[in-house]
Amino acid sequence: MSAPPLRALLVDAVGTVIHLREPVGVTYARLAGSGEPAALQAAFVAALRGRPAMVFPGLAGDALRAAERAWWRELVSAVFAAAGAALPAGAFDRLWAHYAGAGAWAAAPGAHALLRGARQRGLRTGMVSNFDHRLPAVLAALELAPLLDVVVLPADAGAAKPAAPIFALALARLGVAAGEALYVGDDAEDDIAGARAAGLRAVDVARVGDLGALLAECDG
Repeated sequence: MSAPPLRALLVDAVGTVIHLREPVGVTYARLAGSGEPAALQAAFVAALRGRPAMVFPGLAGDALRAAERAWWRELVSAVFAAAGAALPAGAFDRLWAHYAGAGAWAAAPGAHALLRGARQRGLRTGMVSNFDHRLPAVLAALELAPLLDVVVLPADAGAAKPAAPIFALALARLGVAAGEALYVGDDAEDDIAGARAAGLRAVDVARVGDLGALLAECDG
C-alpha cells in the first residue's frame, strides 16, 4: 500500500535549520574570559550527553522558565569544573543572554527556501525541538518564525525527543496524521529514530548540503 500524501513538514532546530556561529567552547572561553576552548568544548559535549531531558512535570510559566535556566546553569557550571576553569561571577548571565539572540546563531543554508517552498506546495510547517523557551525569539530574529505554523518544545509537551508525545503534540496542532508528516533532523536517536517510532517519515539532514534540496521530498 502506498504512503498517504504528504501534508506537513516538521524540522528540528539546532543542527538542522539553525547552526551556532562558533563552537560552544570558543564562546564559553570568550564570554567568560576563562578556560581553554578545546577543553571546554569536550567538557560541554560530555556534560550535555549526560544531562536528563529538560522536562519539568507540573511546572508552568515563570517557574518553568526558571527551571530551564537552572538546568543550563548547572550544566555550564559542570562544564567549567570539568575543564578545570573558573566560572566568573556574571559569566553565566552573559552566556544565557548570548544564546537567546541571533548573534549566536545562523540559519542553515536553504532553511528559508525549504520552509517557504513547503508552504508553497500547500504543506503545513512546524518545528519539534528539545530547546528551551528562548527558541521562539531566536527564530524570530533569524526570520524563520513566520515560516512555521507551530513550534513545540518539551515545555509544551511534557516530554522531549525521542519520546513520542512531543511529536504527537505537533501533529495534533497541525491537524495531520503521523503518516502524512515528514520530519527532518540531524540526530540519529532523538530525530530520526524518534520520529519514525512516532509514525512519521524521517530524513537525516546530513544527506544534503543545502536544505533547499529536500524540497524534492515534499513532492513525493
